[in-house]
Amino acid sequence: MSEDPTTTAAAAEPESESALLAVRRSKLEALRAAGVDPFPPRFPGVVNIAAVRDAHADLEIGAETDSAYRVAGRIAQRRGQGKMAFLDLVDRSGRIQLQARLDVLGEERMERLLGAVDLGDLLGVDGTVFSSRRGELTLRVDDFTVLAKALRPPPDKHAGLQDVETKFRHRELDLMASEESRALFVTRAAIIAELRRYLDDDGFIEVETPILQPLYGGAAARPFTTHHNELGRDLYLRIATELYLKRLIVGGLERVYEIGKNFRNEGVSHKHNPEFTAIEWYEAYADYEDVMARVEALMPRLAAAAGYDGEIGFATVPYRRVSFVDAIAEATGINVMEHADGAALAAAITASDRVDLPTDGLEWPALADALFSKVVEPTLMQPTFVVDYPKQLSPFAKDKPGEPGIVERFEAFAGGMEFANAFTELNDPDEQRARFEDQVRYAEAGDEETTPYDESFIFALEHGMPPTGGIGIGIDRLVVMLLGQHSIREVLLFPAMRS
Repeated sequence: MSEDPTTTAAAAEPESESALLAVRRSKLEALRAAGVDPFPPRFPGVVNIAAVRDAHADLEIGAETDSAYRVAGRIAQRRGQGKMAFLDLVDRSGRIQLQARLDVLGEERMERLLGAVDLGDLLGVDGTVFSSRRGELTLRVDDFTVLAKALRPPPDKHAGLQDVETKFRHRELDLMASEESRALFVTRAAIIAELRRYLDDDGFIEVETPILQPLYGGAAARPFTTHHNELGRDLYLRIATELYLKRLIVGGLERVYEIGKNFRNEGVSHKHNPEFTAIEWYEAYADYEDVMARVEALMPRLAAAAGYDGEIGFATVPYRRVSFVDAIAEATGINVMEHADGAALAAAITASDRVDLPTDGLEWPALADALFSKVVEPTLMQPTFVVDYPKQLSPFAKDKPGEPGIVERFEAFAGGMEFANAFTELNDPDEQRARFEDQVRYAEAGDEETTPYDESFIFALEHGMPPTGGIGIGIDRLVVMLLGQHSIREVLLFPAMRS
């Protein structure tokens, strides 16, 4: 019994799956019986397929060469039997046609290639380049090595993975089936590389700070809690890198950044994942205006790295600016600064005929944040800096001179989504202590997403932190916008899923 070379897991009827697996297992045992290791430990000297194609891009139709290459990849398609067959070999860089001929390989090896090798198998090939009569660049198979026998059929090469759950739970199958998916994650890497290049070239140094922290902080979010047995204490997965990075500014590193994972024990949505990638950078002797200028310099470079050609004007600078208070007032008619406490702001929201938000049990910061995030944020399609936030929403930002209750903070938005949060950093230890105490009061009133009191950070500030500008950028959201996706699950290799 032999498996049809075009048969796939997606096309197979459920009752035939075990039969398909049995066929592949029988081929595996046949290879072993013939003295062939179906999982050899190495295959040195491989050239990627794109390099072969680039080297012969101008080869004339029907032309032969004596150029020999060693390539490797997964068998994606097979056509023909007998004296000649064609196979498509795919690696990360692309696809190339293989020509297998009986007069080149001999009867035994030709039979092995056509009889024991299935779609999805990993194959190493030594071959010679020519152009087919149809002008397709082709590698004549002079020799081959089975590198890994696939015991399960690959996804359908035309339909790909139609089931979204399977796509996210088994990303390896999505990458196997979809060149577009592979290209997306290669481009994501290029965006991050350009981000690093921009900062490295301007004198920033990349650092690493603890992921397991004795006290979480630097953002308003619920943490994941774990326990260290040897130390006998609870620890937290970090929700942000901010406070450790600012301690490095105190220490004199002056320009630092970190790219890494943060963890927040919150819901899952098109723009939230409990584990996400972010960058934070901090620059001594700078303020939030300087940080805005950096964002405007950086975003066109990232858009170019992504090959972005959508409707969001990332390259059109300067970006629009609007204050937090004005943005809410324009959308709702409510000036949040005219309502001093949670009860007053809740009453204004309830009385408004332009807003429909629940207010029960929410303190002033949560109400103001909900007004903005529900009513204003979805309308910010073009790049926009929302600036000058209420102090109660910003425990780490410096007061704005001449504007009581307002701090020098901005958030950057595009595509109806926030992707960056930045401050002129608060460096007065006494003021920071008072802000922490305010957060403690909000927590005691029931707010689960306040910032805890961090005495170690106060200790650092008491040694003197220079004027500093800092920012955090959500890389997953940034990639969503630059690659025209609709959900961060599309740009995370393995997003969080329900069991």
